[in-house]
Amino acid sequence: MSDQQDSGDPKKTASPFWRFSLRIYGTPGVPAGCLTLQDGSGVDVNVLLLGLFAASQGRQLAAGDVAAIAAAIEPWKLHAVVPLRGVRRFLKDTPAGFEAQDIPALRQRVKMMELEAERLQQEVLYSSWPMEALGAPAPALEAARANVDAYAAALGAQFDSGAVDCLLAAFAKIGESSQ
Repeated sequence: MSDQQDSGDPKKTASPFWRFSLRIYGTPGVPAGCLTLQDGSGVDVNVLLLGLFAASQGRQLAAGDVAAIAAAIEPWKLHAVVPLRGVRRFLKDTPAGFEAQDIPALRQRVKMMELEAERLQQEVLYSSWPMEALGAPAPALEAARANVDAYAAALGAQFDSGAVDCLLAAFAKIGESSQ
């Protein structure tokens, strides 16, 4: 996800998954942790957040579940989200020969497009995998750890433990505040 916040537009808060993602992503340290996992381990942050959302619904996923979800959404990620992210990152510094005052507004528009591409990805994830049919029942905190581990196994990656700990702490905090 980009570091953009919810704009209050009802379209942007359509699913409980999107609202959950905005809450957890708004927790200090989570954006940096997600970036670490994204850039260091190839994590699709939206798939990771779906695993945490599933845990919040008491669902524990297997590595095969996560692999199937990631594979199904991969074309969208590769052809929509990643290119927009690349353009946004490229525009962080003013390219040679361009006026510095022209670039920030363009970068902001690209950032909004990237956020919308991520929201659309989440809406497809949410509608394609109903929580009650996904994985197996499990206590939320246990499922959160298991779902992150399942994603690491699906990727064949070792996730940064500090980033994972930050995400799980944010997950636990959000769970406490909603009780």
